Amino acid sequence: MKQKVALITGIAGQDGSYLSELLLNKNYKIFGIKKQNSDQNKYNNIRHILNKIKFVSADLLIETSLIDAIKKTKPDEIYNLAAQSSVAESWKNPIHTGEITALGAIRLLESIRKTNNKIKFYQASSSEIFGGSKKSPQNEETCPNPKSPYGAAKLYAHWMVKNYRETYNMFAVSGILFNHESPRRGLEYVTRKITHEAVKIKLGMSKELKLGNLDAEKDWGFAGDYVEAMWLMLQQENPKDFVIGTGKIHSVLEFVTETFNFLKLDWKNYVKIDASFLRPAETNLLIADITNAKKTLKWKPKINFKNLIKMMVAEELNFLSKNK
Repeated sequence: MKQKVALITGIAGQDGSYLSELLLNKNYKIFGIKKQNSDQNKYNNIRHILNKIKFVSADLLIETSLIDAIKKTKPDEIYNLAAQSSVAESWKNPIHTGEITALGAIRLLESIRKTNNKIKFYQASSSEIFGGSKKSPQNEETCPNPKSPYGAAKLYAHWMVKNYRETYNMFAVSGILFNHESPRRGLEYVTRKITHEAVKIKLGMSKELKLGNLDAEKDWGFAGDYVEAMWLMLQQENPKDFVIGTGKIHSVLEFVTETFNFLKLDWKNYVKIDASFLRPAETNLLIADITNAKKTLKWKPKINFKNLIKMMVAEELNFLSKNK
């Protein structure tokens, strides 16, 4: 059997690292896209498998570079995980967010169309496309209503995937992923910020944790579970978009409480509310209806909320204890 080839953008990120591990276990040959002169420190998530990954130079801002990358690597599957993916940052830099998160996906789709439209394409969509939805839970038929530049950029890419699929008969799908976390999450995200700072407090390296809206509720799952759903989407006979999540919601306060409980600390002694961390526009209740993923992909999350936090806290303790 021919060895499958996957080309991944955002390979050094949280999702890219877990996806790479999954595909390596399935005997894929993996190419990661990286920009010239990229910061090597950004590759910490995949440092343990760097010798098993090949890299090709390309940039989501330059279509010709993407075409060259596809011609060089000849992938069977392309996973577009790269984006400016912070909602808060998207308010500060909406134009850059649009260029990377929205138009970057279109440049990839165009590159596939111009080289080999038989390549299967996965687009990382987001629950943020439903930001202002009045319907909850959300499924694949829910009317989009983004409430941030990030959500709007993801929606543009999401709709263009559908257009290319229908117009050019391409196997192009979007995974509408709800919040997914892990020890590899960036420190700019609230879950990792909570576990990181809480462990620093436990180790005497910090005295307080500043947060915004403790009442905000999210559907949180484990990134390692969600990348399996990405792969399954590209193994189907027919291309189709899927909502991926847990179907359960928890507040930021619950995340804080569980984190500090694992560390045997009272969060009330350390958590301070800082208005600068509040979003300009908070999303409505986002909770995934994963009926279709369960039925068609035979997928469901394995790691629950408490075990996710326990995993993240354990990794933080291990890392920070060694690097005080």
